[in-house]
Amino acid sequence: MTSMLRISLNASPEQTQRLQALQTGFAQVCNALAPLVQQTRVWNRVALHHLAYRQLREQFPEMGSQMVCNAIYSVSRTCRLVFQHPDSPFSLQRLGSKALPLLRFADSCPVYFDRHTLSLKAGQLSMFTLDGRMRFQLTLRAEDEQAFHASKLRETVLARRADGVYELSFLLAPPEAIKTIAASAVPALLTATLELETKTPEGISGEIPEYIIVEDVL
Repeated sequence: MTSMLRISLNASPEQTQRLQALQTGFAQVCNALAPLVQQTRVWNRVALHHLAYRQLREQFPEMGSQMVCNAIYSVSRTCRLVFQHPDSPFSLQRLGSKALPLLRFADSCPVYFDRHTLSLKAGQLSMFTLDGRMRFQLTLRAEDEQAFHASKLRETVLARRADGVYELSFLLAPPEAIKTIAASAVPALLTATLELETKTPEGISGEIPEYIIVEDVL
């Protein structure tokens, strides 16, 4: 069973501007990749990485290699929701042989992080931005920071709330999940990875996120 840890960031005006710039840059990478999905009907993360990573790195050098990978993950995740969720109005079941619509990511889209682009140690949060690492001193319960380090980190998402405050959300899997994977045979692990890449994201409906604009094909 997964759990969610949410942390509000007490960002200064200058830090808020830097986070906004990162959010906008992240959306630009996603929007550069979206037409490829529409043309090829490919949104598996690994396949997209092979198709587009090098070009995206050259086009967006300021984003860094790992953040480009995170943008590829974001596009893959969003496409699984839009095109695979049975309740989505744009699911493949509904579209049939029609061309895929083009997805556009607004500048308000969430930014996905991983352990390479964000770290938490002794209450200090360090995260990637376009002009260097940004750090926050957090006041966390000991059990929350312990959970962060002991659990399998499924997703780390930065989003701006309606009140303008930036918030980090950590989707954590229990340590038992790590032990189960470690005890599995390699073929079983590969199968589980493949299944995760083809399933719709967990725990969400087929409603299109507000930061996604779907340009339908007539």
